[in-house]
Amino acid sequence: MPTDAHPGPPDAHPGPLRVLVLGASLRAGSTNARLASLVGRMMTDATVNLAMMREFSMPMYDGDMEETQGLPDGALALRDRLEWCDAFVLSSPEYNASVPGVVKNAIDWVSRVRPQPFKTKHALLVSASPSLVGGNRGLWALRVPLEHLGTRVYPDMFSLAAAHQGFTEDGQLTDSALQQRLEETVTAFLRLVEADTRYVCLQRRWYEFPGDRTGAPVTQRAED
Repeated sequence: MPTDAHPGPPDAHPGPLRVLVLGASLRAGSTNARLASLVGRMMTDATVNLAMMREFSMPMYDGDMEETQGLPDGALALRDRLEWCDAFVLSSPEYNASVPGVVKNAIDWVSRVRPQPFKTKHALLVSASPSLVGGNRGLWALRVPLEHLGTRVYPDMFSLAAAHQGFTEDGQLTDSALQQRLEETVTAFLRLVEADTRYVCLQRRWYEFPGDRTGAPVTQRAED
């Protein structure tokens, strides 16, 4: 698997797609970290940057802190990874049928950067949980802030139920049918990203509210 452990600034690159795959859990041995690793290994034709949420330490969002101290280093580091990639994958746990606080807090901090780095990025959401729904309710909640920020969240999501029993010793899924479905989802996602980032034939505009004027700023990709 091609890997870029220390991505640099964004640039025009004719090579493989760049994908950030983030295990969005702080817990050592997290099943979401294992799922993120599996997704990364499936992306054999992409340059994958595999990261864990503990790499991006940041306090709870505080507007006064932002005004006096600026954004914390962890938020800026995550911003750099997002600017580097063409697309990202979030493997997120579910807390009380919603988004883990650490994930929402990271989104809130990074969204304060200008230009805002979530805008127009493609994202695939996956989850792993010991529950029978595999953390799927958390993914539906996670779509809301990402789509509000302009992220193009892939319609299909993948949730691994009974995740504590879901992996083989070599990191594959114990259920071969689920393994195949995950591979098909990842492949389809990358094909969409490839088409949208490499073969753009239509200009696009992104609006936060339906009433925005037609003269609103176009996306970076449309400007190109």
